[in-house]
Amino acid sequence: MNPTTSADHDEFVHPALLYRTDAEYLDLLVPFISDGLAAGDPVAVIVPGPRLRQLDAALGVSAERVHRIDMTVAGRNPGRIIPSVLHFADTHPGRHVRIVGEPVWPGRSATEYPACAQHEALVNTSFAGRDITIACPYDAAGLDPGTIADARATHPLVWEADQRYSSAEYAPDRVVARYNEPLHHSPADAHRHLIAAPTDLRPARRAIADRASALGLPAHRVADLELIATELATNSLVHADGPCELRVWSDGRDIVCEGRDTGRLTDPLAGRRPAKPSDNSGRGLLMINDLADLVRTYTSPQGTTIRAYLRVR
Repeated sequence: MNPTTSADHDEFVHPALLYRTDAEYLDLLVPFISDGLAAGDPVAVIVPGPRLRQLDAALGVSAERVHRIDMTVAGRNPGRIIPSVLHFADTHPGRHVRIVGEPVWPGRSATEYPACAQHEALVNTSFAGRDITIACPYDAAGLDPGTIADARATHPLVWEADQRYSSAEYAPDRVVARYNEPLHHSPADAHRHLIAAPTDLRPARRAIADRASALGLPAHRVADLELIATELATNSLVHADGPCELRVWSDGRDIVCEGRDTGRLTDPLAGRRPAKPSDNSGRGLLMINDLADLVRTYTSPQGTTIRAYLRVR
């Protein structure tokens, strides 16, 4: 049975594609992409570079008609993915859009994975009612069973090499809540600044930039860090009833910039929607997601912690 025959629907479709071999990967995706091109659908493929090259070889000259992106670059921070896909869909109004998105692959770190799982769960809310199919491949042989269980929980449909079916485990809201995990304590030597008023921000931002430079952050990323620190503090001052504590440290691979406040973040899609000209708020978190290599968030009635990671190498 070919689970990727051409869609004749006017609704959002979000299957998890479980593959176990390179052959299954291509057997699932090449017909899905080719059928879309034959139907005149705009098609984007956002997968890790090695998989992108496999698909290019299998599609031949047809690959030139596909919008192709390396997920390890564009989706290193999962918080960037939804805005970019929404932008692609919105540039093709009135047409069915096909997306292949593979945000989870063997090698994703334990620090990255919770943000990946939440992203996949939030896709369902973000694209509900849109005429779009987003097919998400998962390496069922290379990923651990818990990740595959999460794939079944975040996708209403499952496509495998020889069958497709509705997921009995579909429960995306539970996944968002489960991975709203308390973040481990920052190290004792973390550089700390309390931002109680806008006038506190400028000296703190400069000190944070100097500290990050001393910890090895490349010069061309220091400006990004300053913007992230500014937006973390500004977001707290505007939306939380109290000051923001900024912290910065190195975890050995990344420079981590953290903002803590006493507010509660009630919208899990904050920072994941493309900004509109009429929007008066929400741009700060969107900017943080765009600049950082990873963003992790924990929110509770006691407050919110947002961590932005910038890769040193």
